[in-house]
Amino acid sequence: MNELKQKIKELVIEHFEEVVAIRRHIHMHPELSFKEFETSKYVCSILDKYKIPYTKNIVETGIIAIIEGNNPHQKTILLRADLDALPILETNNAPYKSTYDGVMHACGHDVHTSSTLGTCIILNKLKQNFNGTIKIMFQPGEEVLPGGASLMINEGVLNNPKVNFALAQHVFPSMEKGKVGFRNGMYMASTDELHVTINGKGGHAAMPTEYNNPLNIAAKIITQIESEFQFYIDEEGVSRNKENKIPTVIAFGKIEGKGATNVIPASVYIAGTMRTMNEEWRAEIKQKLTSIITQICKANHATSEINIENGYPFLINDVDFTNRCKKLAIEYLGAENVEDLPLRMTAEDFAYITQKVPSCFYRIGTGNKSKGITSGVHTSTFDIDEEALITSTGLMAWLTINELKN
Repeated sequence: MNELKQKIKELVIEHFEEVVAIRRHIHMHPELSFKEFETSKYVCSILDKYKIPYTKNIVETGIIAIIEGNNPHQKTILLRADLDALPILETNNAPYKSTYDGVMHACGHDVHTSSTLGTCIILNKLKQNFNGTIKIMFQPGEEVLPGGASLMINEGVLNNPKVNFALAQHVFPSMEKGKVGFRNGMYMASTDELHVTINGKGGHAAMPTEYNNPLNIAAKIITQIESEFQFYIDEEGVSRNKENKIPTVIAFGKIEGKGATNVIPASVYIAGTMRTMNEEWRAEIKQKLTSIITQICKANHATSEINIENGYPFLINDVDFTNRCKKLAIEYLGAENVEDLPLRMTAEDFAYITQKVPSCFYRIGTGNKSKGITSGVHTSTFDIDEEALITSTGLMAWLTINELKN
Protein backbone atom coordinates (compact mmCIF):
# COMPACT_ATOMS: atom_id res chain seq x y z
CA MET A 1 0.00 0.00 0.00
CA ASN A 2 2.97 2.32 0.39
CA GLU A 3 3.30 2.41 -3.38
CA LEU A 4 -0.39 3.30 -3.77
CA LYS A 5 -0.13 5.97 -1.07
CA GLN A 6 2.81 7.50 -2.87
CA LYS A 7 0.93 7.43 -6.16
CA ILE A 8 -2.04 9.26 -4.58
CA LYS A 9 0.27 11.92 -3.18
CA GLU A 10 1.92 12.37 -6.57
CA LEU A 11 -1.46 12.77 -8.27
CA VAL A 12 -2.55 15.28 -5.63
CA ILE A 13 0.45 17.47 -6.41
CA GLU A 14 -0.02 16.97 -10.15
CA HIS A 15 -3.59 18.30 -9.96
CA PHE A 16 -3.15 20.76 -7.08
CA GLU A 17 -3.13 23.92 -9.17
CA GLU A 18 -6.21 22.74 -11.03
CA VAL A 19 -8.07 22.02 -7.79
CA VAL A 20 -7.13 25.48 -6.51
CA ALA A 21 -8.44 26.99 -9.75
CA ILE A 22 -11.70 25.04 -9.38
CA ARG A 23 -12.08 26.23 -5.81
CA ARG A 24 -11.44 29.84 -6.79
CA HIS A 25 -13.93 29.70 -9.67
CA ILE A 26 -16.65 28.34 -7.39
CA HIS A 27 -15.75 30.85 -4.67
CA MET A 28 -16.03 33.73 -7.13
CA HIS A 29 -19.43 32.57 -8.35
CA PRO A 30 -21.41 31.57 -5.25
CA GLU A 31 -25.08 30.67 -5.44
CA LEU A 32 -27.65 30.38 -2.69
CA SER A 33 -29.31 27.16 -1.58
CA PHE A 34 -31.30 25.34 -4.26
CA LYS A 35 -30.24 27.96 -6.82
CA GLU A 36 -26.83 26.43 -7.66
CA PHE A 37 -27.55 26.22 -11.40
CA GLU A 38 -24.25 27.60 -12.72
CA THR A 39 -22.24 25.80 -10.04
CA SER A 40 -23.90 22.54 -11.09
CA LYS A 41 -23.04 23.19 -14.75
CA TYR A 42 -19.45 23.93 -13.80
CA VAL A 43 -19.12 20.69 -11.79
CA CYS A 44 -20.50 18.79 -14.79
CA SER A 45 -17.89 20.43 -17.04
CA ILE A 46 -15.09 19.08 -14.84
CA LEU A 47 -16.64 15.60 -14.80
CA ASP A 48 -16.96 15.79 -18.61
CA LYS A 49 -13.31 16.77 -18.93
CA TYR A 50 -12.24 13.59 -17.16
CA LYS A 51 -14.94 11.40 -18.72
CA ILE A 52 -16.52 10.57 -15.38
CA PRO A 53 -20.16 9.53 -15.98
CA TYR A 54 -22.88 11.28 -14.03
CA THR A 55 -26.58 11.96 -13.72
CA LYS A 56 -27.62 15.59 -13.28
CA ASN A 57 -30.75 17.59 -12.41
CA ILE A 58 -31.46 15.60 -9.24
CA VAL A 59 -33.47 17.96 -7.04
CA GLU A 60 -32.78 20.38 -9.93
CA THR A 61 -29.09 21.10 -9.25
CA GLY A 62 -27.84 17.89 -7.66
CA ILE A 63 -25.43 15.53 -9.42
CA ILE A 64 -24.48 11.89 -8.92
CA ALA A 65 -21.21 10.76 -10.51
CA ILE A 66 -20.07 7.15 -10.69
CA ILE A 67 -16.57 5.64 -10.79
CA GLU A 68 -16.49 1.86 -11.20
CA GLY A 69 -13.48 -0.21 -10.23
CA ASN A 70 -13.04 -3.95 -10.61
CA ASN A 71 -16.11 -6.00 -9.62
CA PRO A 72 -18.29 -2.87 -9.38
CA HIS A 73 -21.14 -4.68 -7.59
CA GLN A 74 -18.95 -5.82 -4.70
CA LYS A 75 -19.30 -2.69 -2.52
CA THR A 76 -20.32 0.97 -2.93
CA ILE A 77 -19.00 3.97 -1.03
CA LEU A 78 -20.62 7.41 -1.23
CA LEU A 79 -18.63 10.65 -1.20
CA ARG A 80 -20.60 13.81 -0.49
CA ALA A 81 -19.95 17.45 -1.35
CA ASP A 82 -22.31 20.43 -0.96
CA LEU A 83 -22.75 23.22 -3.49
CA ASP A 84 -24.54 26.15 -1.87
CA ALA A 85 -23.29 29.45 -0.46
CA LEU A 86 -24.59 31.86 2.17
CA PRO A 87 -26.30 35.30 2.04
CA ILE A 88 -23.20 37.13 3.35
CA LEU A 89 -21.36 40.10 1.83
CA GLU A 90 -17.71 39.11 1.52
CA THR A 91 -15.22 41.66 2.88
CA ASN A 92 -12.01 39.85 1.90
CA ASN A 93 -9.78 41.43 -0.75
CA ALA A 94 -8.52 38.19 -2.29
CA PRO A 95 -8.31 37.99 -6.11
CA TYR A 96 -10.94 35.24 -5.95
CA LYS A 97 -13.37 37.29 -3.88
CA SER A 98 -17.07 36.72 -4.55
CA THR A 99 -18.27 38.62 -7.60
CA TYR A 100 -21.87 38.59 -6.33
CA ASP A 101 -22.74 41.18 -3.69
CA GLY A 102 -24.35 39.63 -0.66
CA VAL A 103 -23.54 36.02 -1.55
CA MET A 104 -20.41 34.23 -0.33
CA HIS A 105 -18.95 30.77 0.17
CA ALA A 106 -18.48 31.44 3.88
CA CYS A 107 -18.92 27.84 5.01
CA GLY A 108 -16.35 26.19 2.78
CA HIS A 109 -18.65 24.42 0.36
CA ASP A 110 -16.40 25.64 -2.45
CA VAL A 111 -13.62 23.71 -0.70
CA HIS A 112 -15.75 20.60 -0.27
CA THR A 113 -16.76 20.59 -3.93
CA SER A 114 -13.32 21.32 -5.37
CA SER A 115 -11.67 18.79 -3.03
CA THR A 116 -14.15 16.10 -3.96
CA LEU A 117 -13.68 16.82 -7.66
CA GLY A 118 -9.94 16.48 -7.13
CA THR A 119 -10.55 13.17 -5.37
CA CYS A 120 -12.69 12.04 -8.32
CA ILE A 121 -9.91 12.84 -10.75
CA ILE A 122 -7.43 10.82 -8.71
CA LEU A 123 -9.70 7.82 -8.13
CA ASN A 124 -10.74 7.74 -11.78
CA LYS A 125 -7.07 7.33 -12.68
CA LEU A 126 -6.64 4.57 -10.09
CA LYS A 127 -9.81 2.55 -10.71
CA GLN A 128 -7.84 -0.59 -11.50
CA ASN A 129 -6.60 -0.52 -7.91
CA PHE A 130 -9.90 -1.13 -6.12
CA ASN A 131 -12.99 -3.29 -6.21
CA GLY A 132 -16.47 -1.82 -6.14
CA THR A 133 -18.13 1.46 -7.02
CA ILE A 134 -17.65 5.05 -5.88
CA LYS A 135 -20.78 7.18 -5.96
CA ILE A 136 -20.14 10.91 -5.69
CA MET A 137 -22.98 13.13 -4.51
CA PHE A 138 -22.90 16.86 -5.25
CA GLN A 139 -25.89 18.16 -3.34
CA PRO A 140 -27.79 21.43 -3.24
CA GLY A 141 -29.16 23.25 -0.23
CA GLU A 142 -27.15 22.09 2.78
CA GLU A 143 -27.68 25.42 4.52
CA VAL A 144 -31.49 25.57 4.62
CA LEU A 145 -34.31 23.25 5.58
CA PRO A 146 -35.29 20.67 4.55
CA GLY A 147 -31.69 20.08 3.44
CA GLY A 148 -30.62 18.82 0.03
CA ALA A 149 -29.31 15.56 1.45
CA SER A 150 -32.79 14.53 2.62
CA LEU A 151 -34.27 15.37 -0.77
CA MET A 152 -31.61 13.42 -2.66
CA ILE A 153 -32.17 10.45 -0.35
CA ASN A 154 -35.84 10.65 -1.31
CA GLU A 155 -34.71 10.58 -4.95
CA GLY A 156 -32.82 7.32 -4.34
CA VAL A 157 -29.22 8.46 -3.98
CA LEU A 158 -28.49 5.63 -1.52
CA ASN A 159 -29.75 2.96 -3.94
CA ASN A 160 -28.91 1.61 -7.41
CA PRO A 161 -26.26 0.70 -6.45
CA LYS A 162 -26.95 0.41 -2.74
CA VAL A 163 -24.51 2.47 -0.66
CA ASN A 164 -22.59 0.51 1.99
CA PHE A 165 -20.56 3.37 3.51
CA ALA A 166 -20.49 7.17 3.21
CA LEU A 167 -17.77 9.80 3.65
CA ALA A 168 -17.91 13.58 3.94
CA GLN A 169 -15.47 16.23 5.07
CA HIS A 170 -15.87 19.80 6.33
CA VAL A 171 -13.53 22.76 6.68
CA PHE A 172 -12.31 23.55 10.19
CA PRO A 173 -10.74 27.04 10.34
CA SER A 174 -9.63 26.73 13.97
CA MET A 175 -7.43 23.75 13.00
CA GLU A 176 -4.15 24.33 11.16
CA LYS A 177 -3.88 23.20 7.54
CA GLY A 178 -2.36 19.76 7.17
CA LYS A 179 -4.29 18.42 10.16
CA VAL A 180 -7.58 16.52 10.33
CA GLY A 181 -10.01 15.57 13.09
CA PHE A 182 -12.26 12.58 13.80
CA ARG A 183 -14.86 11.63 16.38
CA ASN A 184 -16.65 8.29 16.43
CA GLY A 185 -20.22 7.93 17.66
CA MET A 186 -22.38 10.96 18.36
CA TYR A 187 -20.81 14.11 16.94
CA MET A 188 -23.30 16.85 15.97
CA ALA A 189 -26.73 17.88 17.21
CA SER A 190 -30.20 17.77 15.75
CA THR A 191 -31.61 21.21 15.04
CA ASP A 192 -35.16 22.55 15.06
CA GLU A 193 -36.37 26.10 14.52
CA LEU A 194 -38.68 27.83 16.99
CA HIS A 195 -41.17 30.39 15.68
CA VAL A 196 -43.63 31.90 18.16
CA THR A 197 -46.10 34.76 17.80
CA ILE A 198 -47.63 36.15 21.00
CA ASN A 199 -50.87 38.04 20.53
CA GLY A 200 -51.75 40.58 23.24
CA LYS A 201 -53.43 43.94 22.83
CA GLY A 202 -51.76 47.06 21.56
CA GLY A 203 -52.27 50.65 22.62
CA HIS A 204 -50.75 53.90 23.82
CA ALA A 205 -47.89 53.27 26.26
CA ALA A 206 -49.19 55.96 28.60
CA MET A 207 -52.47 54.08 29.10
CA PRO A 208 -51.56 50.70 30.67
CA THR A 209 -55.18 49.81 31.44
CA GLU A 210 -55.93 49.86 27.72
CA TYR A 211 -53.35 47.35 26.50
CA ASN A 212 -51.84 43.93 27.22
CA ASN A 213 -48.17 44.18 26.35
CA PRO A 214 -46.99 41.08 24.43
CA LEU A 215 -43.35 42.14 24.93
CA ASN A 216 -43.70 41.52 28.66
CA ILE A 217 -45.26 38.13 27.96
CA ALA A 218 -42.43 37.23 25.57
CA ALA A 219 -39.89 38.13 28.26
CA LYS A 220 -41.69 35.87 30.75
CA ILE A 221 -41.66 33.01 28.24
CA ILE A 222 -37.92 33.32 27.53
CA THR A 223 -36.96 33.53 31.21
CA GLN A 224 -39.28 30.65 32.17
CA ILE A 225 -37.76 28.42 29.48
CA GLU A 226 -34.28 29.24 30.79
CA SER A 227 -35.41 28.43 34.33
CA GLU A 228 -37.25 25.24 33.37
CA PHE A 229 -34.41 23.58 31.48
CA GLN A 230 -31.41 24.80 33.54
CA PHE A 231 -28.33 24.41 31.39
CA TYR A 232 -24.69 24.06 32.37
CA ILE A 233 -21.50 23.99 30.33
CA ASP A 234 -19.38 20.85 30.66
CA GLU A 235 -15.59 20.50 30.43
CA GLU A 236 -15.77 20.23 26.62
CA GLY A 237 -17.75 23.47 26.37
CA VAL A 238 -21.00 21.64 25.55
CA SER A 239 -24.30 22.95 26.91
CA ARG A 240 -26.17 20.20 28.79
CA ASN A 241 -29.48 19.94 30.60
CA LYS A 242 -28.84 19.69 34.36
CA GLU A 243 -31.56 17.11 34.93
CA ASN A 244 -30.56 14.45 32.40
CA LYS A 245 -27.06 15.59 31.26
CA ILE A 246 -28.11 15.39 27.61
CA PRO A 247 -26.41 17.99 25.36
CA THR A 248 -29.08 20.62 24.78
CA VAL A 249 -29.36 24.16 23.48
CA ILE A 250 -32.51 26.28 23.50
CA ALA A 251 -31.79 29.86 22.50
CA PHE A 252 -33.83 32.73 21.13
CA GLY A 253 -31.96 34.97 18.73
CA LYS A 254 -34.76 37.20 17.50
CA ILE A 255 -37.54 39.22 19.12
CA GLU A 256 -39.64 41.55 17.02
CA GLY A 257 -42.36 43.84 18.31
CA LYS A 258 -43.23 46.56 15.85
CA GLY A 259 -44.08 49.26 18.33
CA ALA A 260 -42.37 52.49 19.32
CA THR A 261 -41.35 54.35 22.49
CA ASN A 262 -44.98 55.11 23.18
CA VAL A 263 -46.67 52.45 21.07
CA ILE A 264 -47.37 48.99 22.45
CA PRO A 265 -47.64 46.46 19.60
CA ALA A 266 -50.52 44.03 19.41
CA SER A 267 -48.20 41.08 18.80
CA VAL A 268 -44.60 40.03 19.22
CA TYR A 269 -42.64 37.45 17.24
CA ILE A 270 -39.76 35.49 18.77
CA ALA A 271 -37.55 32.98 16.99
CA GLY A 272 -34.84 30.62 18.14
CA THR A 273 -33.17 27.27 17.84
CA MET A 274 -33.46 23.96 19.67
CA ARG A 275 -30.63 21.43 19.52
CA THR A 276 -29.97 18.12 21.21
CA MET A 277 -28.57 14.60 20.75
CA ASN A 278 -31.40 12.34 21.88
CA GLU A 279 -34.57 11.77 19.88
CA GLU A 280 -36.84 10.98 22.86
CA TRP A 281 -35.61 14.09 24.67
CA ARG A 282 -36.02 16.09 21.46
CA ALA A 283 -39.71 15.16 21.36
CA GLU A 284 -40.11 15.88 25.07
CA ILE A 285 -38.55 19.34 24.70
CA LYS A 286 -41.08 20.23 22.01
CA GLN A 287 -43.95 19.25 24.29
CA LYS A 288 -42.51 21.20 27.21
CA LEU A 289 -41.91 24.31 25.13
CA THR A 290 -45.43 24.23 23.77
CA SER A 291 -46.83 23.80 27.27
CA ILE A 292 -44.76 26.65 28.77
CA ILE A 293 -45.70 29.09 26.01
CA THR A 294 -49.40 28.16 26.06
CA GLN A 295 -49.71 28.36 29.85
CA ILE A 296 -47.93 31.71 30.18
CA CYS A 297 -50.04 33.23 27.41
CA LYS A 298 -53.24 31.90 28.98
CA ALA A 299 -52.27 33.24 32.43
CA ASN A 300 -51.65 36.65 30.87
CA HIS A 301 -54.84 36.73 28.78
CA ALA A 302 -52.97 36.37 25.50
CA THR A 303 -52.84 33.80 22.72
CA SER A 304 -49.95 32.23 20.87
CA GLU A 305 -49.11 30.75 17.50
CA ILE A 306 -46.37 28.13 17.85
CA ASN A 307 -44.46 26.61 14.96
CA ILE A 308 -41.59 24.26 15.78
CA GLU A 309 -40.06 23.44 12.41
CA ASN A 310 -38.31 20.08 12.36
CA GLY A 311 -34.73 20.34 11.20
CA TYR A 312 -31.82 17.97 10.69
CA PRO A 313 -31.39 14.89 12.89
CA PHE A 314 -28.25 14.37 14.99
CA LEU A 315 -25.12 13.26 13.16
CA ILE A 316 -23.62 9.98 14.32
CA ASN A 317 -20.36 8.56 13.00
CA ASP A 318 -20.23 4.79 12.74
CA VAL A 319 -17.71 3.65 15.36
CA ASP A 320 -15.98 0.88 13.40
CA PHE A 321 -15.87 2.76 10.10
CA THR A 322 -14.66 5.98 11.73
CA ASN A 323 -11.98 4.14 13.67
CA ARG A 324 -10.76 2.59 10.40
CA CYS A 325 -10.72 6.02 8.77
CA LYS A 326 -8.80 7.55 11.66
CA LYS A 327 -6.21 4.76 11.53
CA LEU A 328 -5.83 5.25 7.78
CA ALA A 329 -5.51 9.01 8.26
CA ILE A 330 -2.63 8.39 10.67
CA GLU A 331 -0.96 6.16 8.06
CA TYR A 332 -1.40 8.85 5.40
CA LEU A 333 -0.65 12.02 7.39
CA GLY A 334 1.18 10.89 10.53
CA ALA A 335 -0.22 10.67 14.06
CA GLU A 336 0.82 14.25 14.85
CA ASN A 337 -1.64 15.50 12.22
CA VAL A 338 -4.71 13.53 13.32
CA GLU A 339 -6.76 14.86 16.25
CA ASP A 340 -9.81 13.82 18.26
CA LEU A 341 -12.78 16.16 18.02
CA PRO A 342 -15.16 17.27 20.78
CA LEU A 343 -18.94 17.17 20.50
CA ARG A 344 -20.49 20.04 18.54
CA MET A 345 -23.93 21.56 18.92
CA THR A 346 -23.86 22.76 15.33
CA ALA A 347 -25.88 20.83 12.76
CA GLU A 348 -25.26 19.33 9.33
CA ASP A 349 -27.61 17.76 6.82
CA PHE A 350 -25.15 14.91 6.13
CA ALA A 351 -26.76 13.65 9.36
CA TYR A 352 -29.60 12.28 7.24
CA ILE A 353 -27.12 9.98 5.53
CA THR A 354 -25.47 8.93 8.80
CA GLN A 355 -28.91 7.80 9.98
CA LYS A 356 -29.19 5.48 6.97
CA VAL A 357 -25.74 3.99 6.32
CA PRO A 358 -22.45 3.63 8.27
CA SER A 359 -20.73 6.98 7.78
CA CYS A 360 -17.71 9.07 8.71
CA PHE A 361 -17.90 12.87 8.77
CA TYR A 362 -14.50 14.38 9.54
CA ARG A 363 -12.85 17.79 9.69
CA ILE A 364 -10.09 19.25 7.53
CA GLY A 365 -7.85 21.91 9.04
CA THR A 366 -7.94 25.01 6.83
CA GLY A 367 -6.48 27.71 9.09
CA ASN A 368 -3.02 29.24 9.25
CA LYS A 369 -2.37 31.53 12.21
CA SER A 370 0.99 32.68 10.85
CA LYS A 371 -0.78 34.00 7.74
CA GLY A 372 -3.68 35.46 9.69
CA ILE A 373 -6.14 32.94 8.26
CA THR A 374 -8.27 32.44 11.36
CA SER A 375 -11.80 33.67 10.60
CA GLY A 376 -14.60 31.27 11.39
CA VAL A 377 -17.25 29.95 9.06
CA HIS A 378 -20.32 32.10 8.40
CA THR A 379 -18.25 35.28 8.68
CA SER A 380 -17.54 37.84 5.95
CA THR A 381 -13.77 37.28 6.25
CA PHE A 382 -13.74 33.48 6.12
CA ASP A 383 -10.97 32.07 3.92
CA ILE A 384 -8.62 29.09 3.87
CA ASP A 385 -4.96 28.31 3.41
CA GLU A 386 -5.29 26.66 0.01
CA GLU A 387 -2.55 24.16 0.83
CA ALA A 388 -5.28 22.47 2.87
CA LEU A 389 -6.59 21.23 -0.49
CA ILE A 390 -3.58 18.92 -0.67
CA THR A 391 -4.73 17.21 2.50
CA SER A 392 -8.45 17.21 1.74
CA THR A 393 -8.11 15.83 -1.78
CA GLY A 394 -5.53 13.17 -0.99
CA LEU A 395 -6.99 11.91 2.27
CA MET A 396 -10.45 11.33 0.85
CA ALA A 397 -8.91 9.37 -2.04
CA TRP A 398 -6.82 7.32 0.41
CA LEU A 399 -9.77 6.53 2.69
CA THR A 400 -11.98 5.59 -0.25
CA ILE A 401 -9.52 3.34 -2.02
CA ASN A 402 -8.68 1.49 1.19
CA GLU A 403 -12.32 0.82 1.94
CA LEU A 404 -12.65 -0.73 -1.53
CA LYS A 405 -9.31 -2.54 -1.74
CA ASN A 406 -10.72 -5.98 -0.80
